[in-house]
Amino acid sequence: MGKSLPVINSVFNSLASLGSSAVSKFESLRPGPGLDVPGDGRTVDDFKPYLVALNLTSRCNLKCDHCYLDATTKMGGGHDELTTEECFRLIDQIAEVNQGSLLVITGGEPLVRPDILDIARHAVKRQFMVVFGTNGMLIDDAMAKEMVEIGVMGVGISIDSLDPVKHNTFRGLPNAWEGALAGIEACKRNGLQFQVHFSAQPMNYQELPAVIDWSHDLGAKVLNVFFMVCTGRGEELSDITPSQYEEVLSHLIESQDKYQDMLVRARCAPHFKRLAYEKDPNSPITKAQGYMGGGCLAGTNYARVTPNGDLTPCPYMPLSAGNIKDNSFVDLWEKSEIFDSFRYPHLKGKCGDCEYSEICGGCRARPYVDHGDWMDEDEWCLYTPKGGDKVQVAFNVPETSSVEWDQASEERLNKIPYFLRAMVKKGVERHATEQGIKVVTIELMEELRKRRFGNETPVFKV
Repeated sequence: MGKSLPVINSVFNSLASLGSSAVSKFESLRPGPGLDVPGDGRTVDDFKPYLVALNLTSRCNLKCDHCYLDATTKMGGGHDELTTEECFRLIDQIAEVNQGSLLVITGGEPLVRPDILDIARHAVKRQFMVVFGTNGMLIDDAMAKEMVEIGVMGVGISIDSLDPVKHNTFRGLPNAWEGALAGIEACKRNGLQFQVHFSAQPMNYQELPAVIDWSHDLGAKVLNVFFMVCTGRGEELSDITPSQYEEVLSHLIESQDKYQDMLVRARCAPHFKRLAYEKDPNSPITKAQGYMGGGCLAGTNYARVTPNGDLTPCPYMPLSAGNIKDNSFVDLWEKSEIFDSFRYPHLKGKCGDCEYSEICGGCRARPYVDHGDWMDEDEWCLYTPKGGDKVQVAFNVPETSSVEWDQASEERLNKIPYFLRAMVKKGVERHATEQGIKVVTIELMEELRKRRFGNETPVFKV
């Protein structure tokens, strides 16, 4: 584990480095002539970017051991960042592909950029859902209030341990824990929604049950548990073992049953979907797709932009489709052979043989970091394929319901980003059916929203 691989700056260079056999493989990935969609029912809409991470700076006020970006100091690391105008242009281009995307503004520490709120303001004006990924230390009352006024949906704040000393040591600053908690309290005082982000590692994974309880008691609406891929500054760190990996994922599934008012999800851990299916094929986790489902979105519905403008399918793989300074986001997203390799994958080893390949597919970053082949099997998965039929993803399957929507509620529903719309619609209709309600109204939607989020501020502005 942990080999350091150079950034591949173009599709041409990538294919050249892999040899002629790789070129022919990539050419076979796209649908054949006259075919607009693959045979599994997916359409162009299924390959829209509905989650885009904008790593807009490599500067940071901390020095975390596991940083995949290898972020540097507040004063350094900003020499090749996208300018404010380049960020504006990037956001405008993303809107050409999908204006309903969720934009995650992160770094490094994004709040060290003096223009970062101007960038967020521009994204909100383009009707994107905007969230920040941050260590929380630079969020005070003034910052939280301004984010709310701009229309930022929320922030994700990293907590690596409930032991302040352990958290501070890992984060590289004596007061990192106190600063993160102060940031959370500022969010709570000013009505800014917050998530807790936890990175499962050997030094802290056993804390997860306590962290889940603590996050819920604190009022977090989402707990995202990330699984480290040893890249960047963390390339020499040890990951949790495959058995520990499965132990953590199983606990997350149980915790979602326990705390249904808090979204509990594994990130960068596609085995989460397989374990959820094994427990209950009809569970909300199993049926959820995209961001809400917890599976891997790399290259299919997710992209990452590096501080200098490279577009990659995954933050842990420096596979660049090109740079947005030289090409539009639209062209890179729609025409990249690298991105197509994730959309029409030719998986190898047990991942290719596995009956769960359609809903899991394994982590592509781990085999890439280990030996440079992102289509190889994921060695962190303990499951042995049994040779049965593929567990299929149900794309574009309409669900029937006797519940009707009045005009106002339907208009409200249509303003929710499309990748969340189906989940919201399903939940509202389920509640209405259980309560014998025949027509969904704005009042019912507001009642359910407040019950779910516990605030007076609309999560989705209308």
